[in-house]
Amino acid sequence: MIKALVTGAGGFLGGAIARELLARGDQVRSLQRGDYPGLRALGIETMRGDLADPAVVLRAVEGCDIVFHVAAKAGIWGLYADYYRVNVEGTRNVISACRASGVRRLVYTSSPSVVFNGLDMENVDESAPYPAHFEAAYPATKAEGERLALGANGPELAVVALRPHLIWGPGDNHLLPRILAKARAGRLRKIGDRKTLIDATYIDNAVHAHLQAGDRLNPGSIVAGKAYFIAQGEPIALWELIDRFLAAAALPPVKRSVPACAASLAGGVFELVYGALGITHEPPMTRFLARELATSHWFNLGAARRDLDYRPTVSTDEGLARLRIWLQTIP
Repeated sequence: MIKALVTGAGGFLGGAIARELLARGDQVRSLQRGDYPGLRALGIETMRGDLADPAVVLRAVEGCDIVFHVAAKAGIWGLYADYYRVNVEGTRNVISACRASGVRRLVYTSSPSVVFNGLDMENVDESAPYPAHFEAAYPATKAEGERLALGANGPELAVVALRPHLIWGPGDNHLLPRILAKARAGRLRKIGDRKTLIDATYIDNAVHAHLQAGDRLNPGSIVAGKAYFIAQGEPIALWELIDRFLAAAALPPVKRSVPACAASLAGGVFELVYGALGITHEPPMTRFLARELATSHWFNLGAARRDLDYRPTVSTDEGLARLRIWLQTIP
């Protein structure tokens, strides 16, 4: 039995990791900004605080054997400073707290967007470099956070970074709600006319990868200091997958489309207008989102299979069946 800290356990992935650690008999402490009585009810020790506060992070890390740093500010719009505060300063504080407390294992949740260059990324492995330019604050700050985390790897603190792609499944409070809301409002459009492929990640598989990484992580181990792509291993046409999400919610498939160049142009206009007016909620489109939706992005999972013994435990078909059942329980 170990004692693990999970940052961001109030979120989709962090909460699922915390519950799985608890289910296998580990002690779990969580750190998140909000109050989540459901975590306490499960027997998770909860702490409420800000990752940007070094003292709060130090108290959360003390006494733990391993840290799963899952918390992040995600999204396609917002002030760079807000993303930097959480994704960079927060990560720096977690690293410092691990060193001060003698924690020897840190699993950092990253994102494939840290290497997204706006072009098709097909069968890409971990040798792909960080791009010279990012079109959104989220990938830019996550890349800097990943650099910090992997750069901290050494004899006293072993660090591994995981890059799960587009996590979905029952309990999703980020990706699926946005897709379904746009579909119900009649505002969902295909971007471009190319058959682009993506490889998303069912929630159970993302959790499995994190636990596999944590169990294999020690100073000097084969996984220490490395980043790994995580996904289903089942590339699928993007709009086919979205249509299957919609079908699980008893919604019709997407019929209308917008040229990719028009979507990118509209994204640029929205960014200018929203920026000039100081509008904080996300615009309907941004350049980053337009390029994400108009390009292929699926990844070579060979390194994760070799070093982490990562094997997706839930197929896309099974995941969609579970998703349909879960969606039927939502009012």
